[in-house]
Amino acid sequence: MASVPLDSDLLNYIVTRGCQPGDQLPSLQELSDQLGINVGKLREQLEVARSLGMVDVRPRTGIRCKDYDFLPAVRLSLLFGVAMDPLRFLAFTDLRNHTEVAFWHEACSKLTPEDITALRELVETAWEKLSAPFIQIPHDEHRAFHMRIFARLENPFVIGLLESYWEAYEAVELNTYADLDYWQEAWTYHEKILTHIGEGDFDAAQQAFIAHTRLLRHRNATAEGEGAGAFLSSPQVKKEK
Repeated sequence: MASVPLDSDLLNYIVTRGCQPGDQLPSLQELSDQLGINVGKLREQLEVARSLGMVDVRPRTGIRCKDYDFLPAVRLSLLFGVAMDPLRFLAFTDLRNHTEVAFWHEACSKLTPEDITALRELVETAWEKLSAPFIQIPHDEHRAFHMRIFARLENPFVIGLLESYWEAYEAVELNTYADLDYWQEAWTYHEKILTHIGEGDFDAAQQAFIAHTRLLRHRNATAEGEGAGAFLSSPQVKKEK
């Protein structure tokens, strides 16, 4: 495999040797000897590769390559950007919404009967939580519903971008804001989306989704001031530091 312009001797080593997920890499000392680079520099490159989800490092198994995943890189950058300026979450929300609209028909066309059943169960569980004597916010179901629609796309960049949106959504604690009316309206939209998908009317499902994003956009704008402070103390942000 030809050399690639990566500013990392370690990553270039992985690419040029055609390493596959699960392959074990030599020790840092062995890599240092092979590449003619000091161990300290390689250790820094290893930490970057680990943070980006490209390798796994464990005491007994050593350094192993991982399957490519866009999420770690975009999540790290997104959480840092939103920590510096919470308004950036609104900009990323627009990117996420446009991405879902652009890939909507392709994603829906790949859904299986099992996916439709799973989506229906998520809707039912969400309504059970919202109707319980002690109301629970169906955030897990909210994330799972949207991601299930796109689960069959064979595009790691789209999936990574959409997953990172939900990571940031949780980081700014939008999963804890809004009143019951908001959640009831949101899940009414989810029901409409699912009904249209089940009927094979992806255009109508897409329009219901777009209407749903307008609801989210209004909510994000009103919650932005409160969410800023909550975000800075988020456990997820602390983990990324």
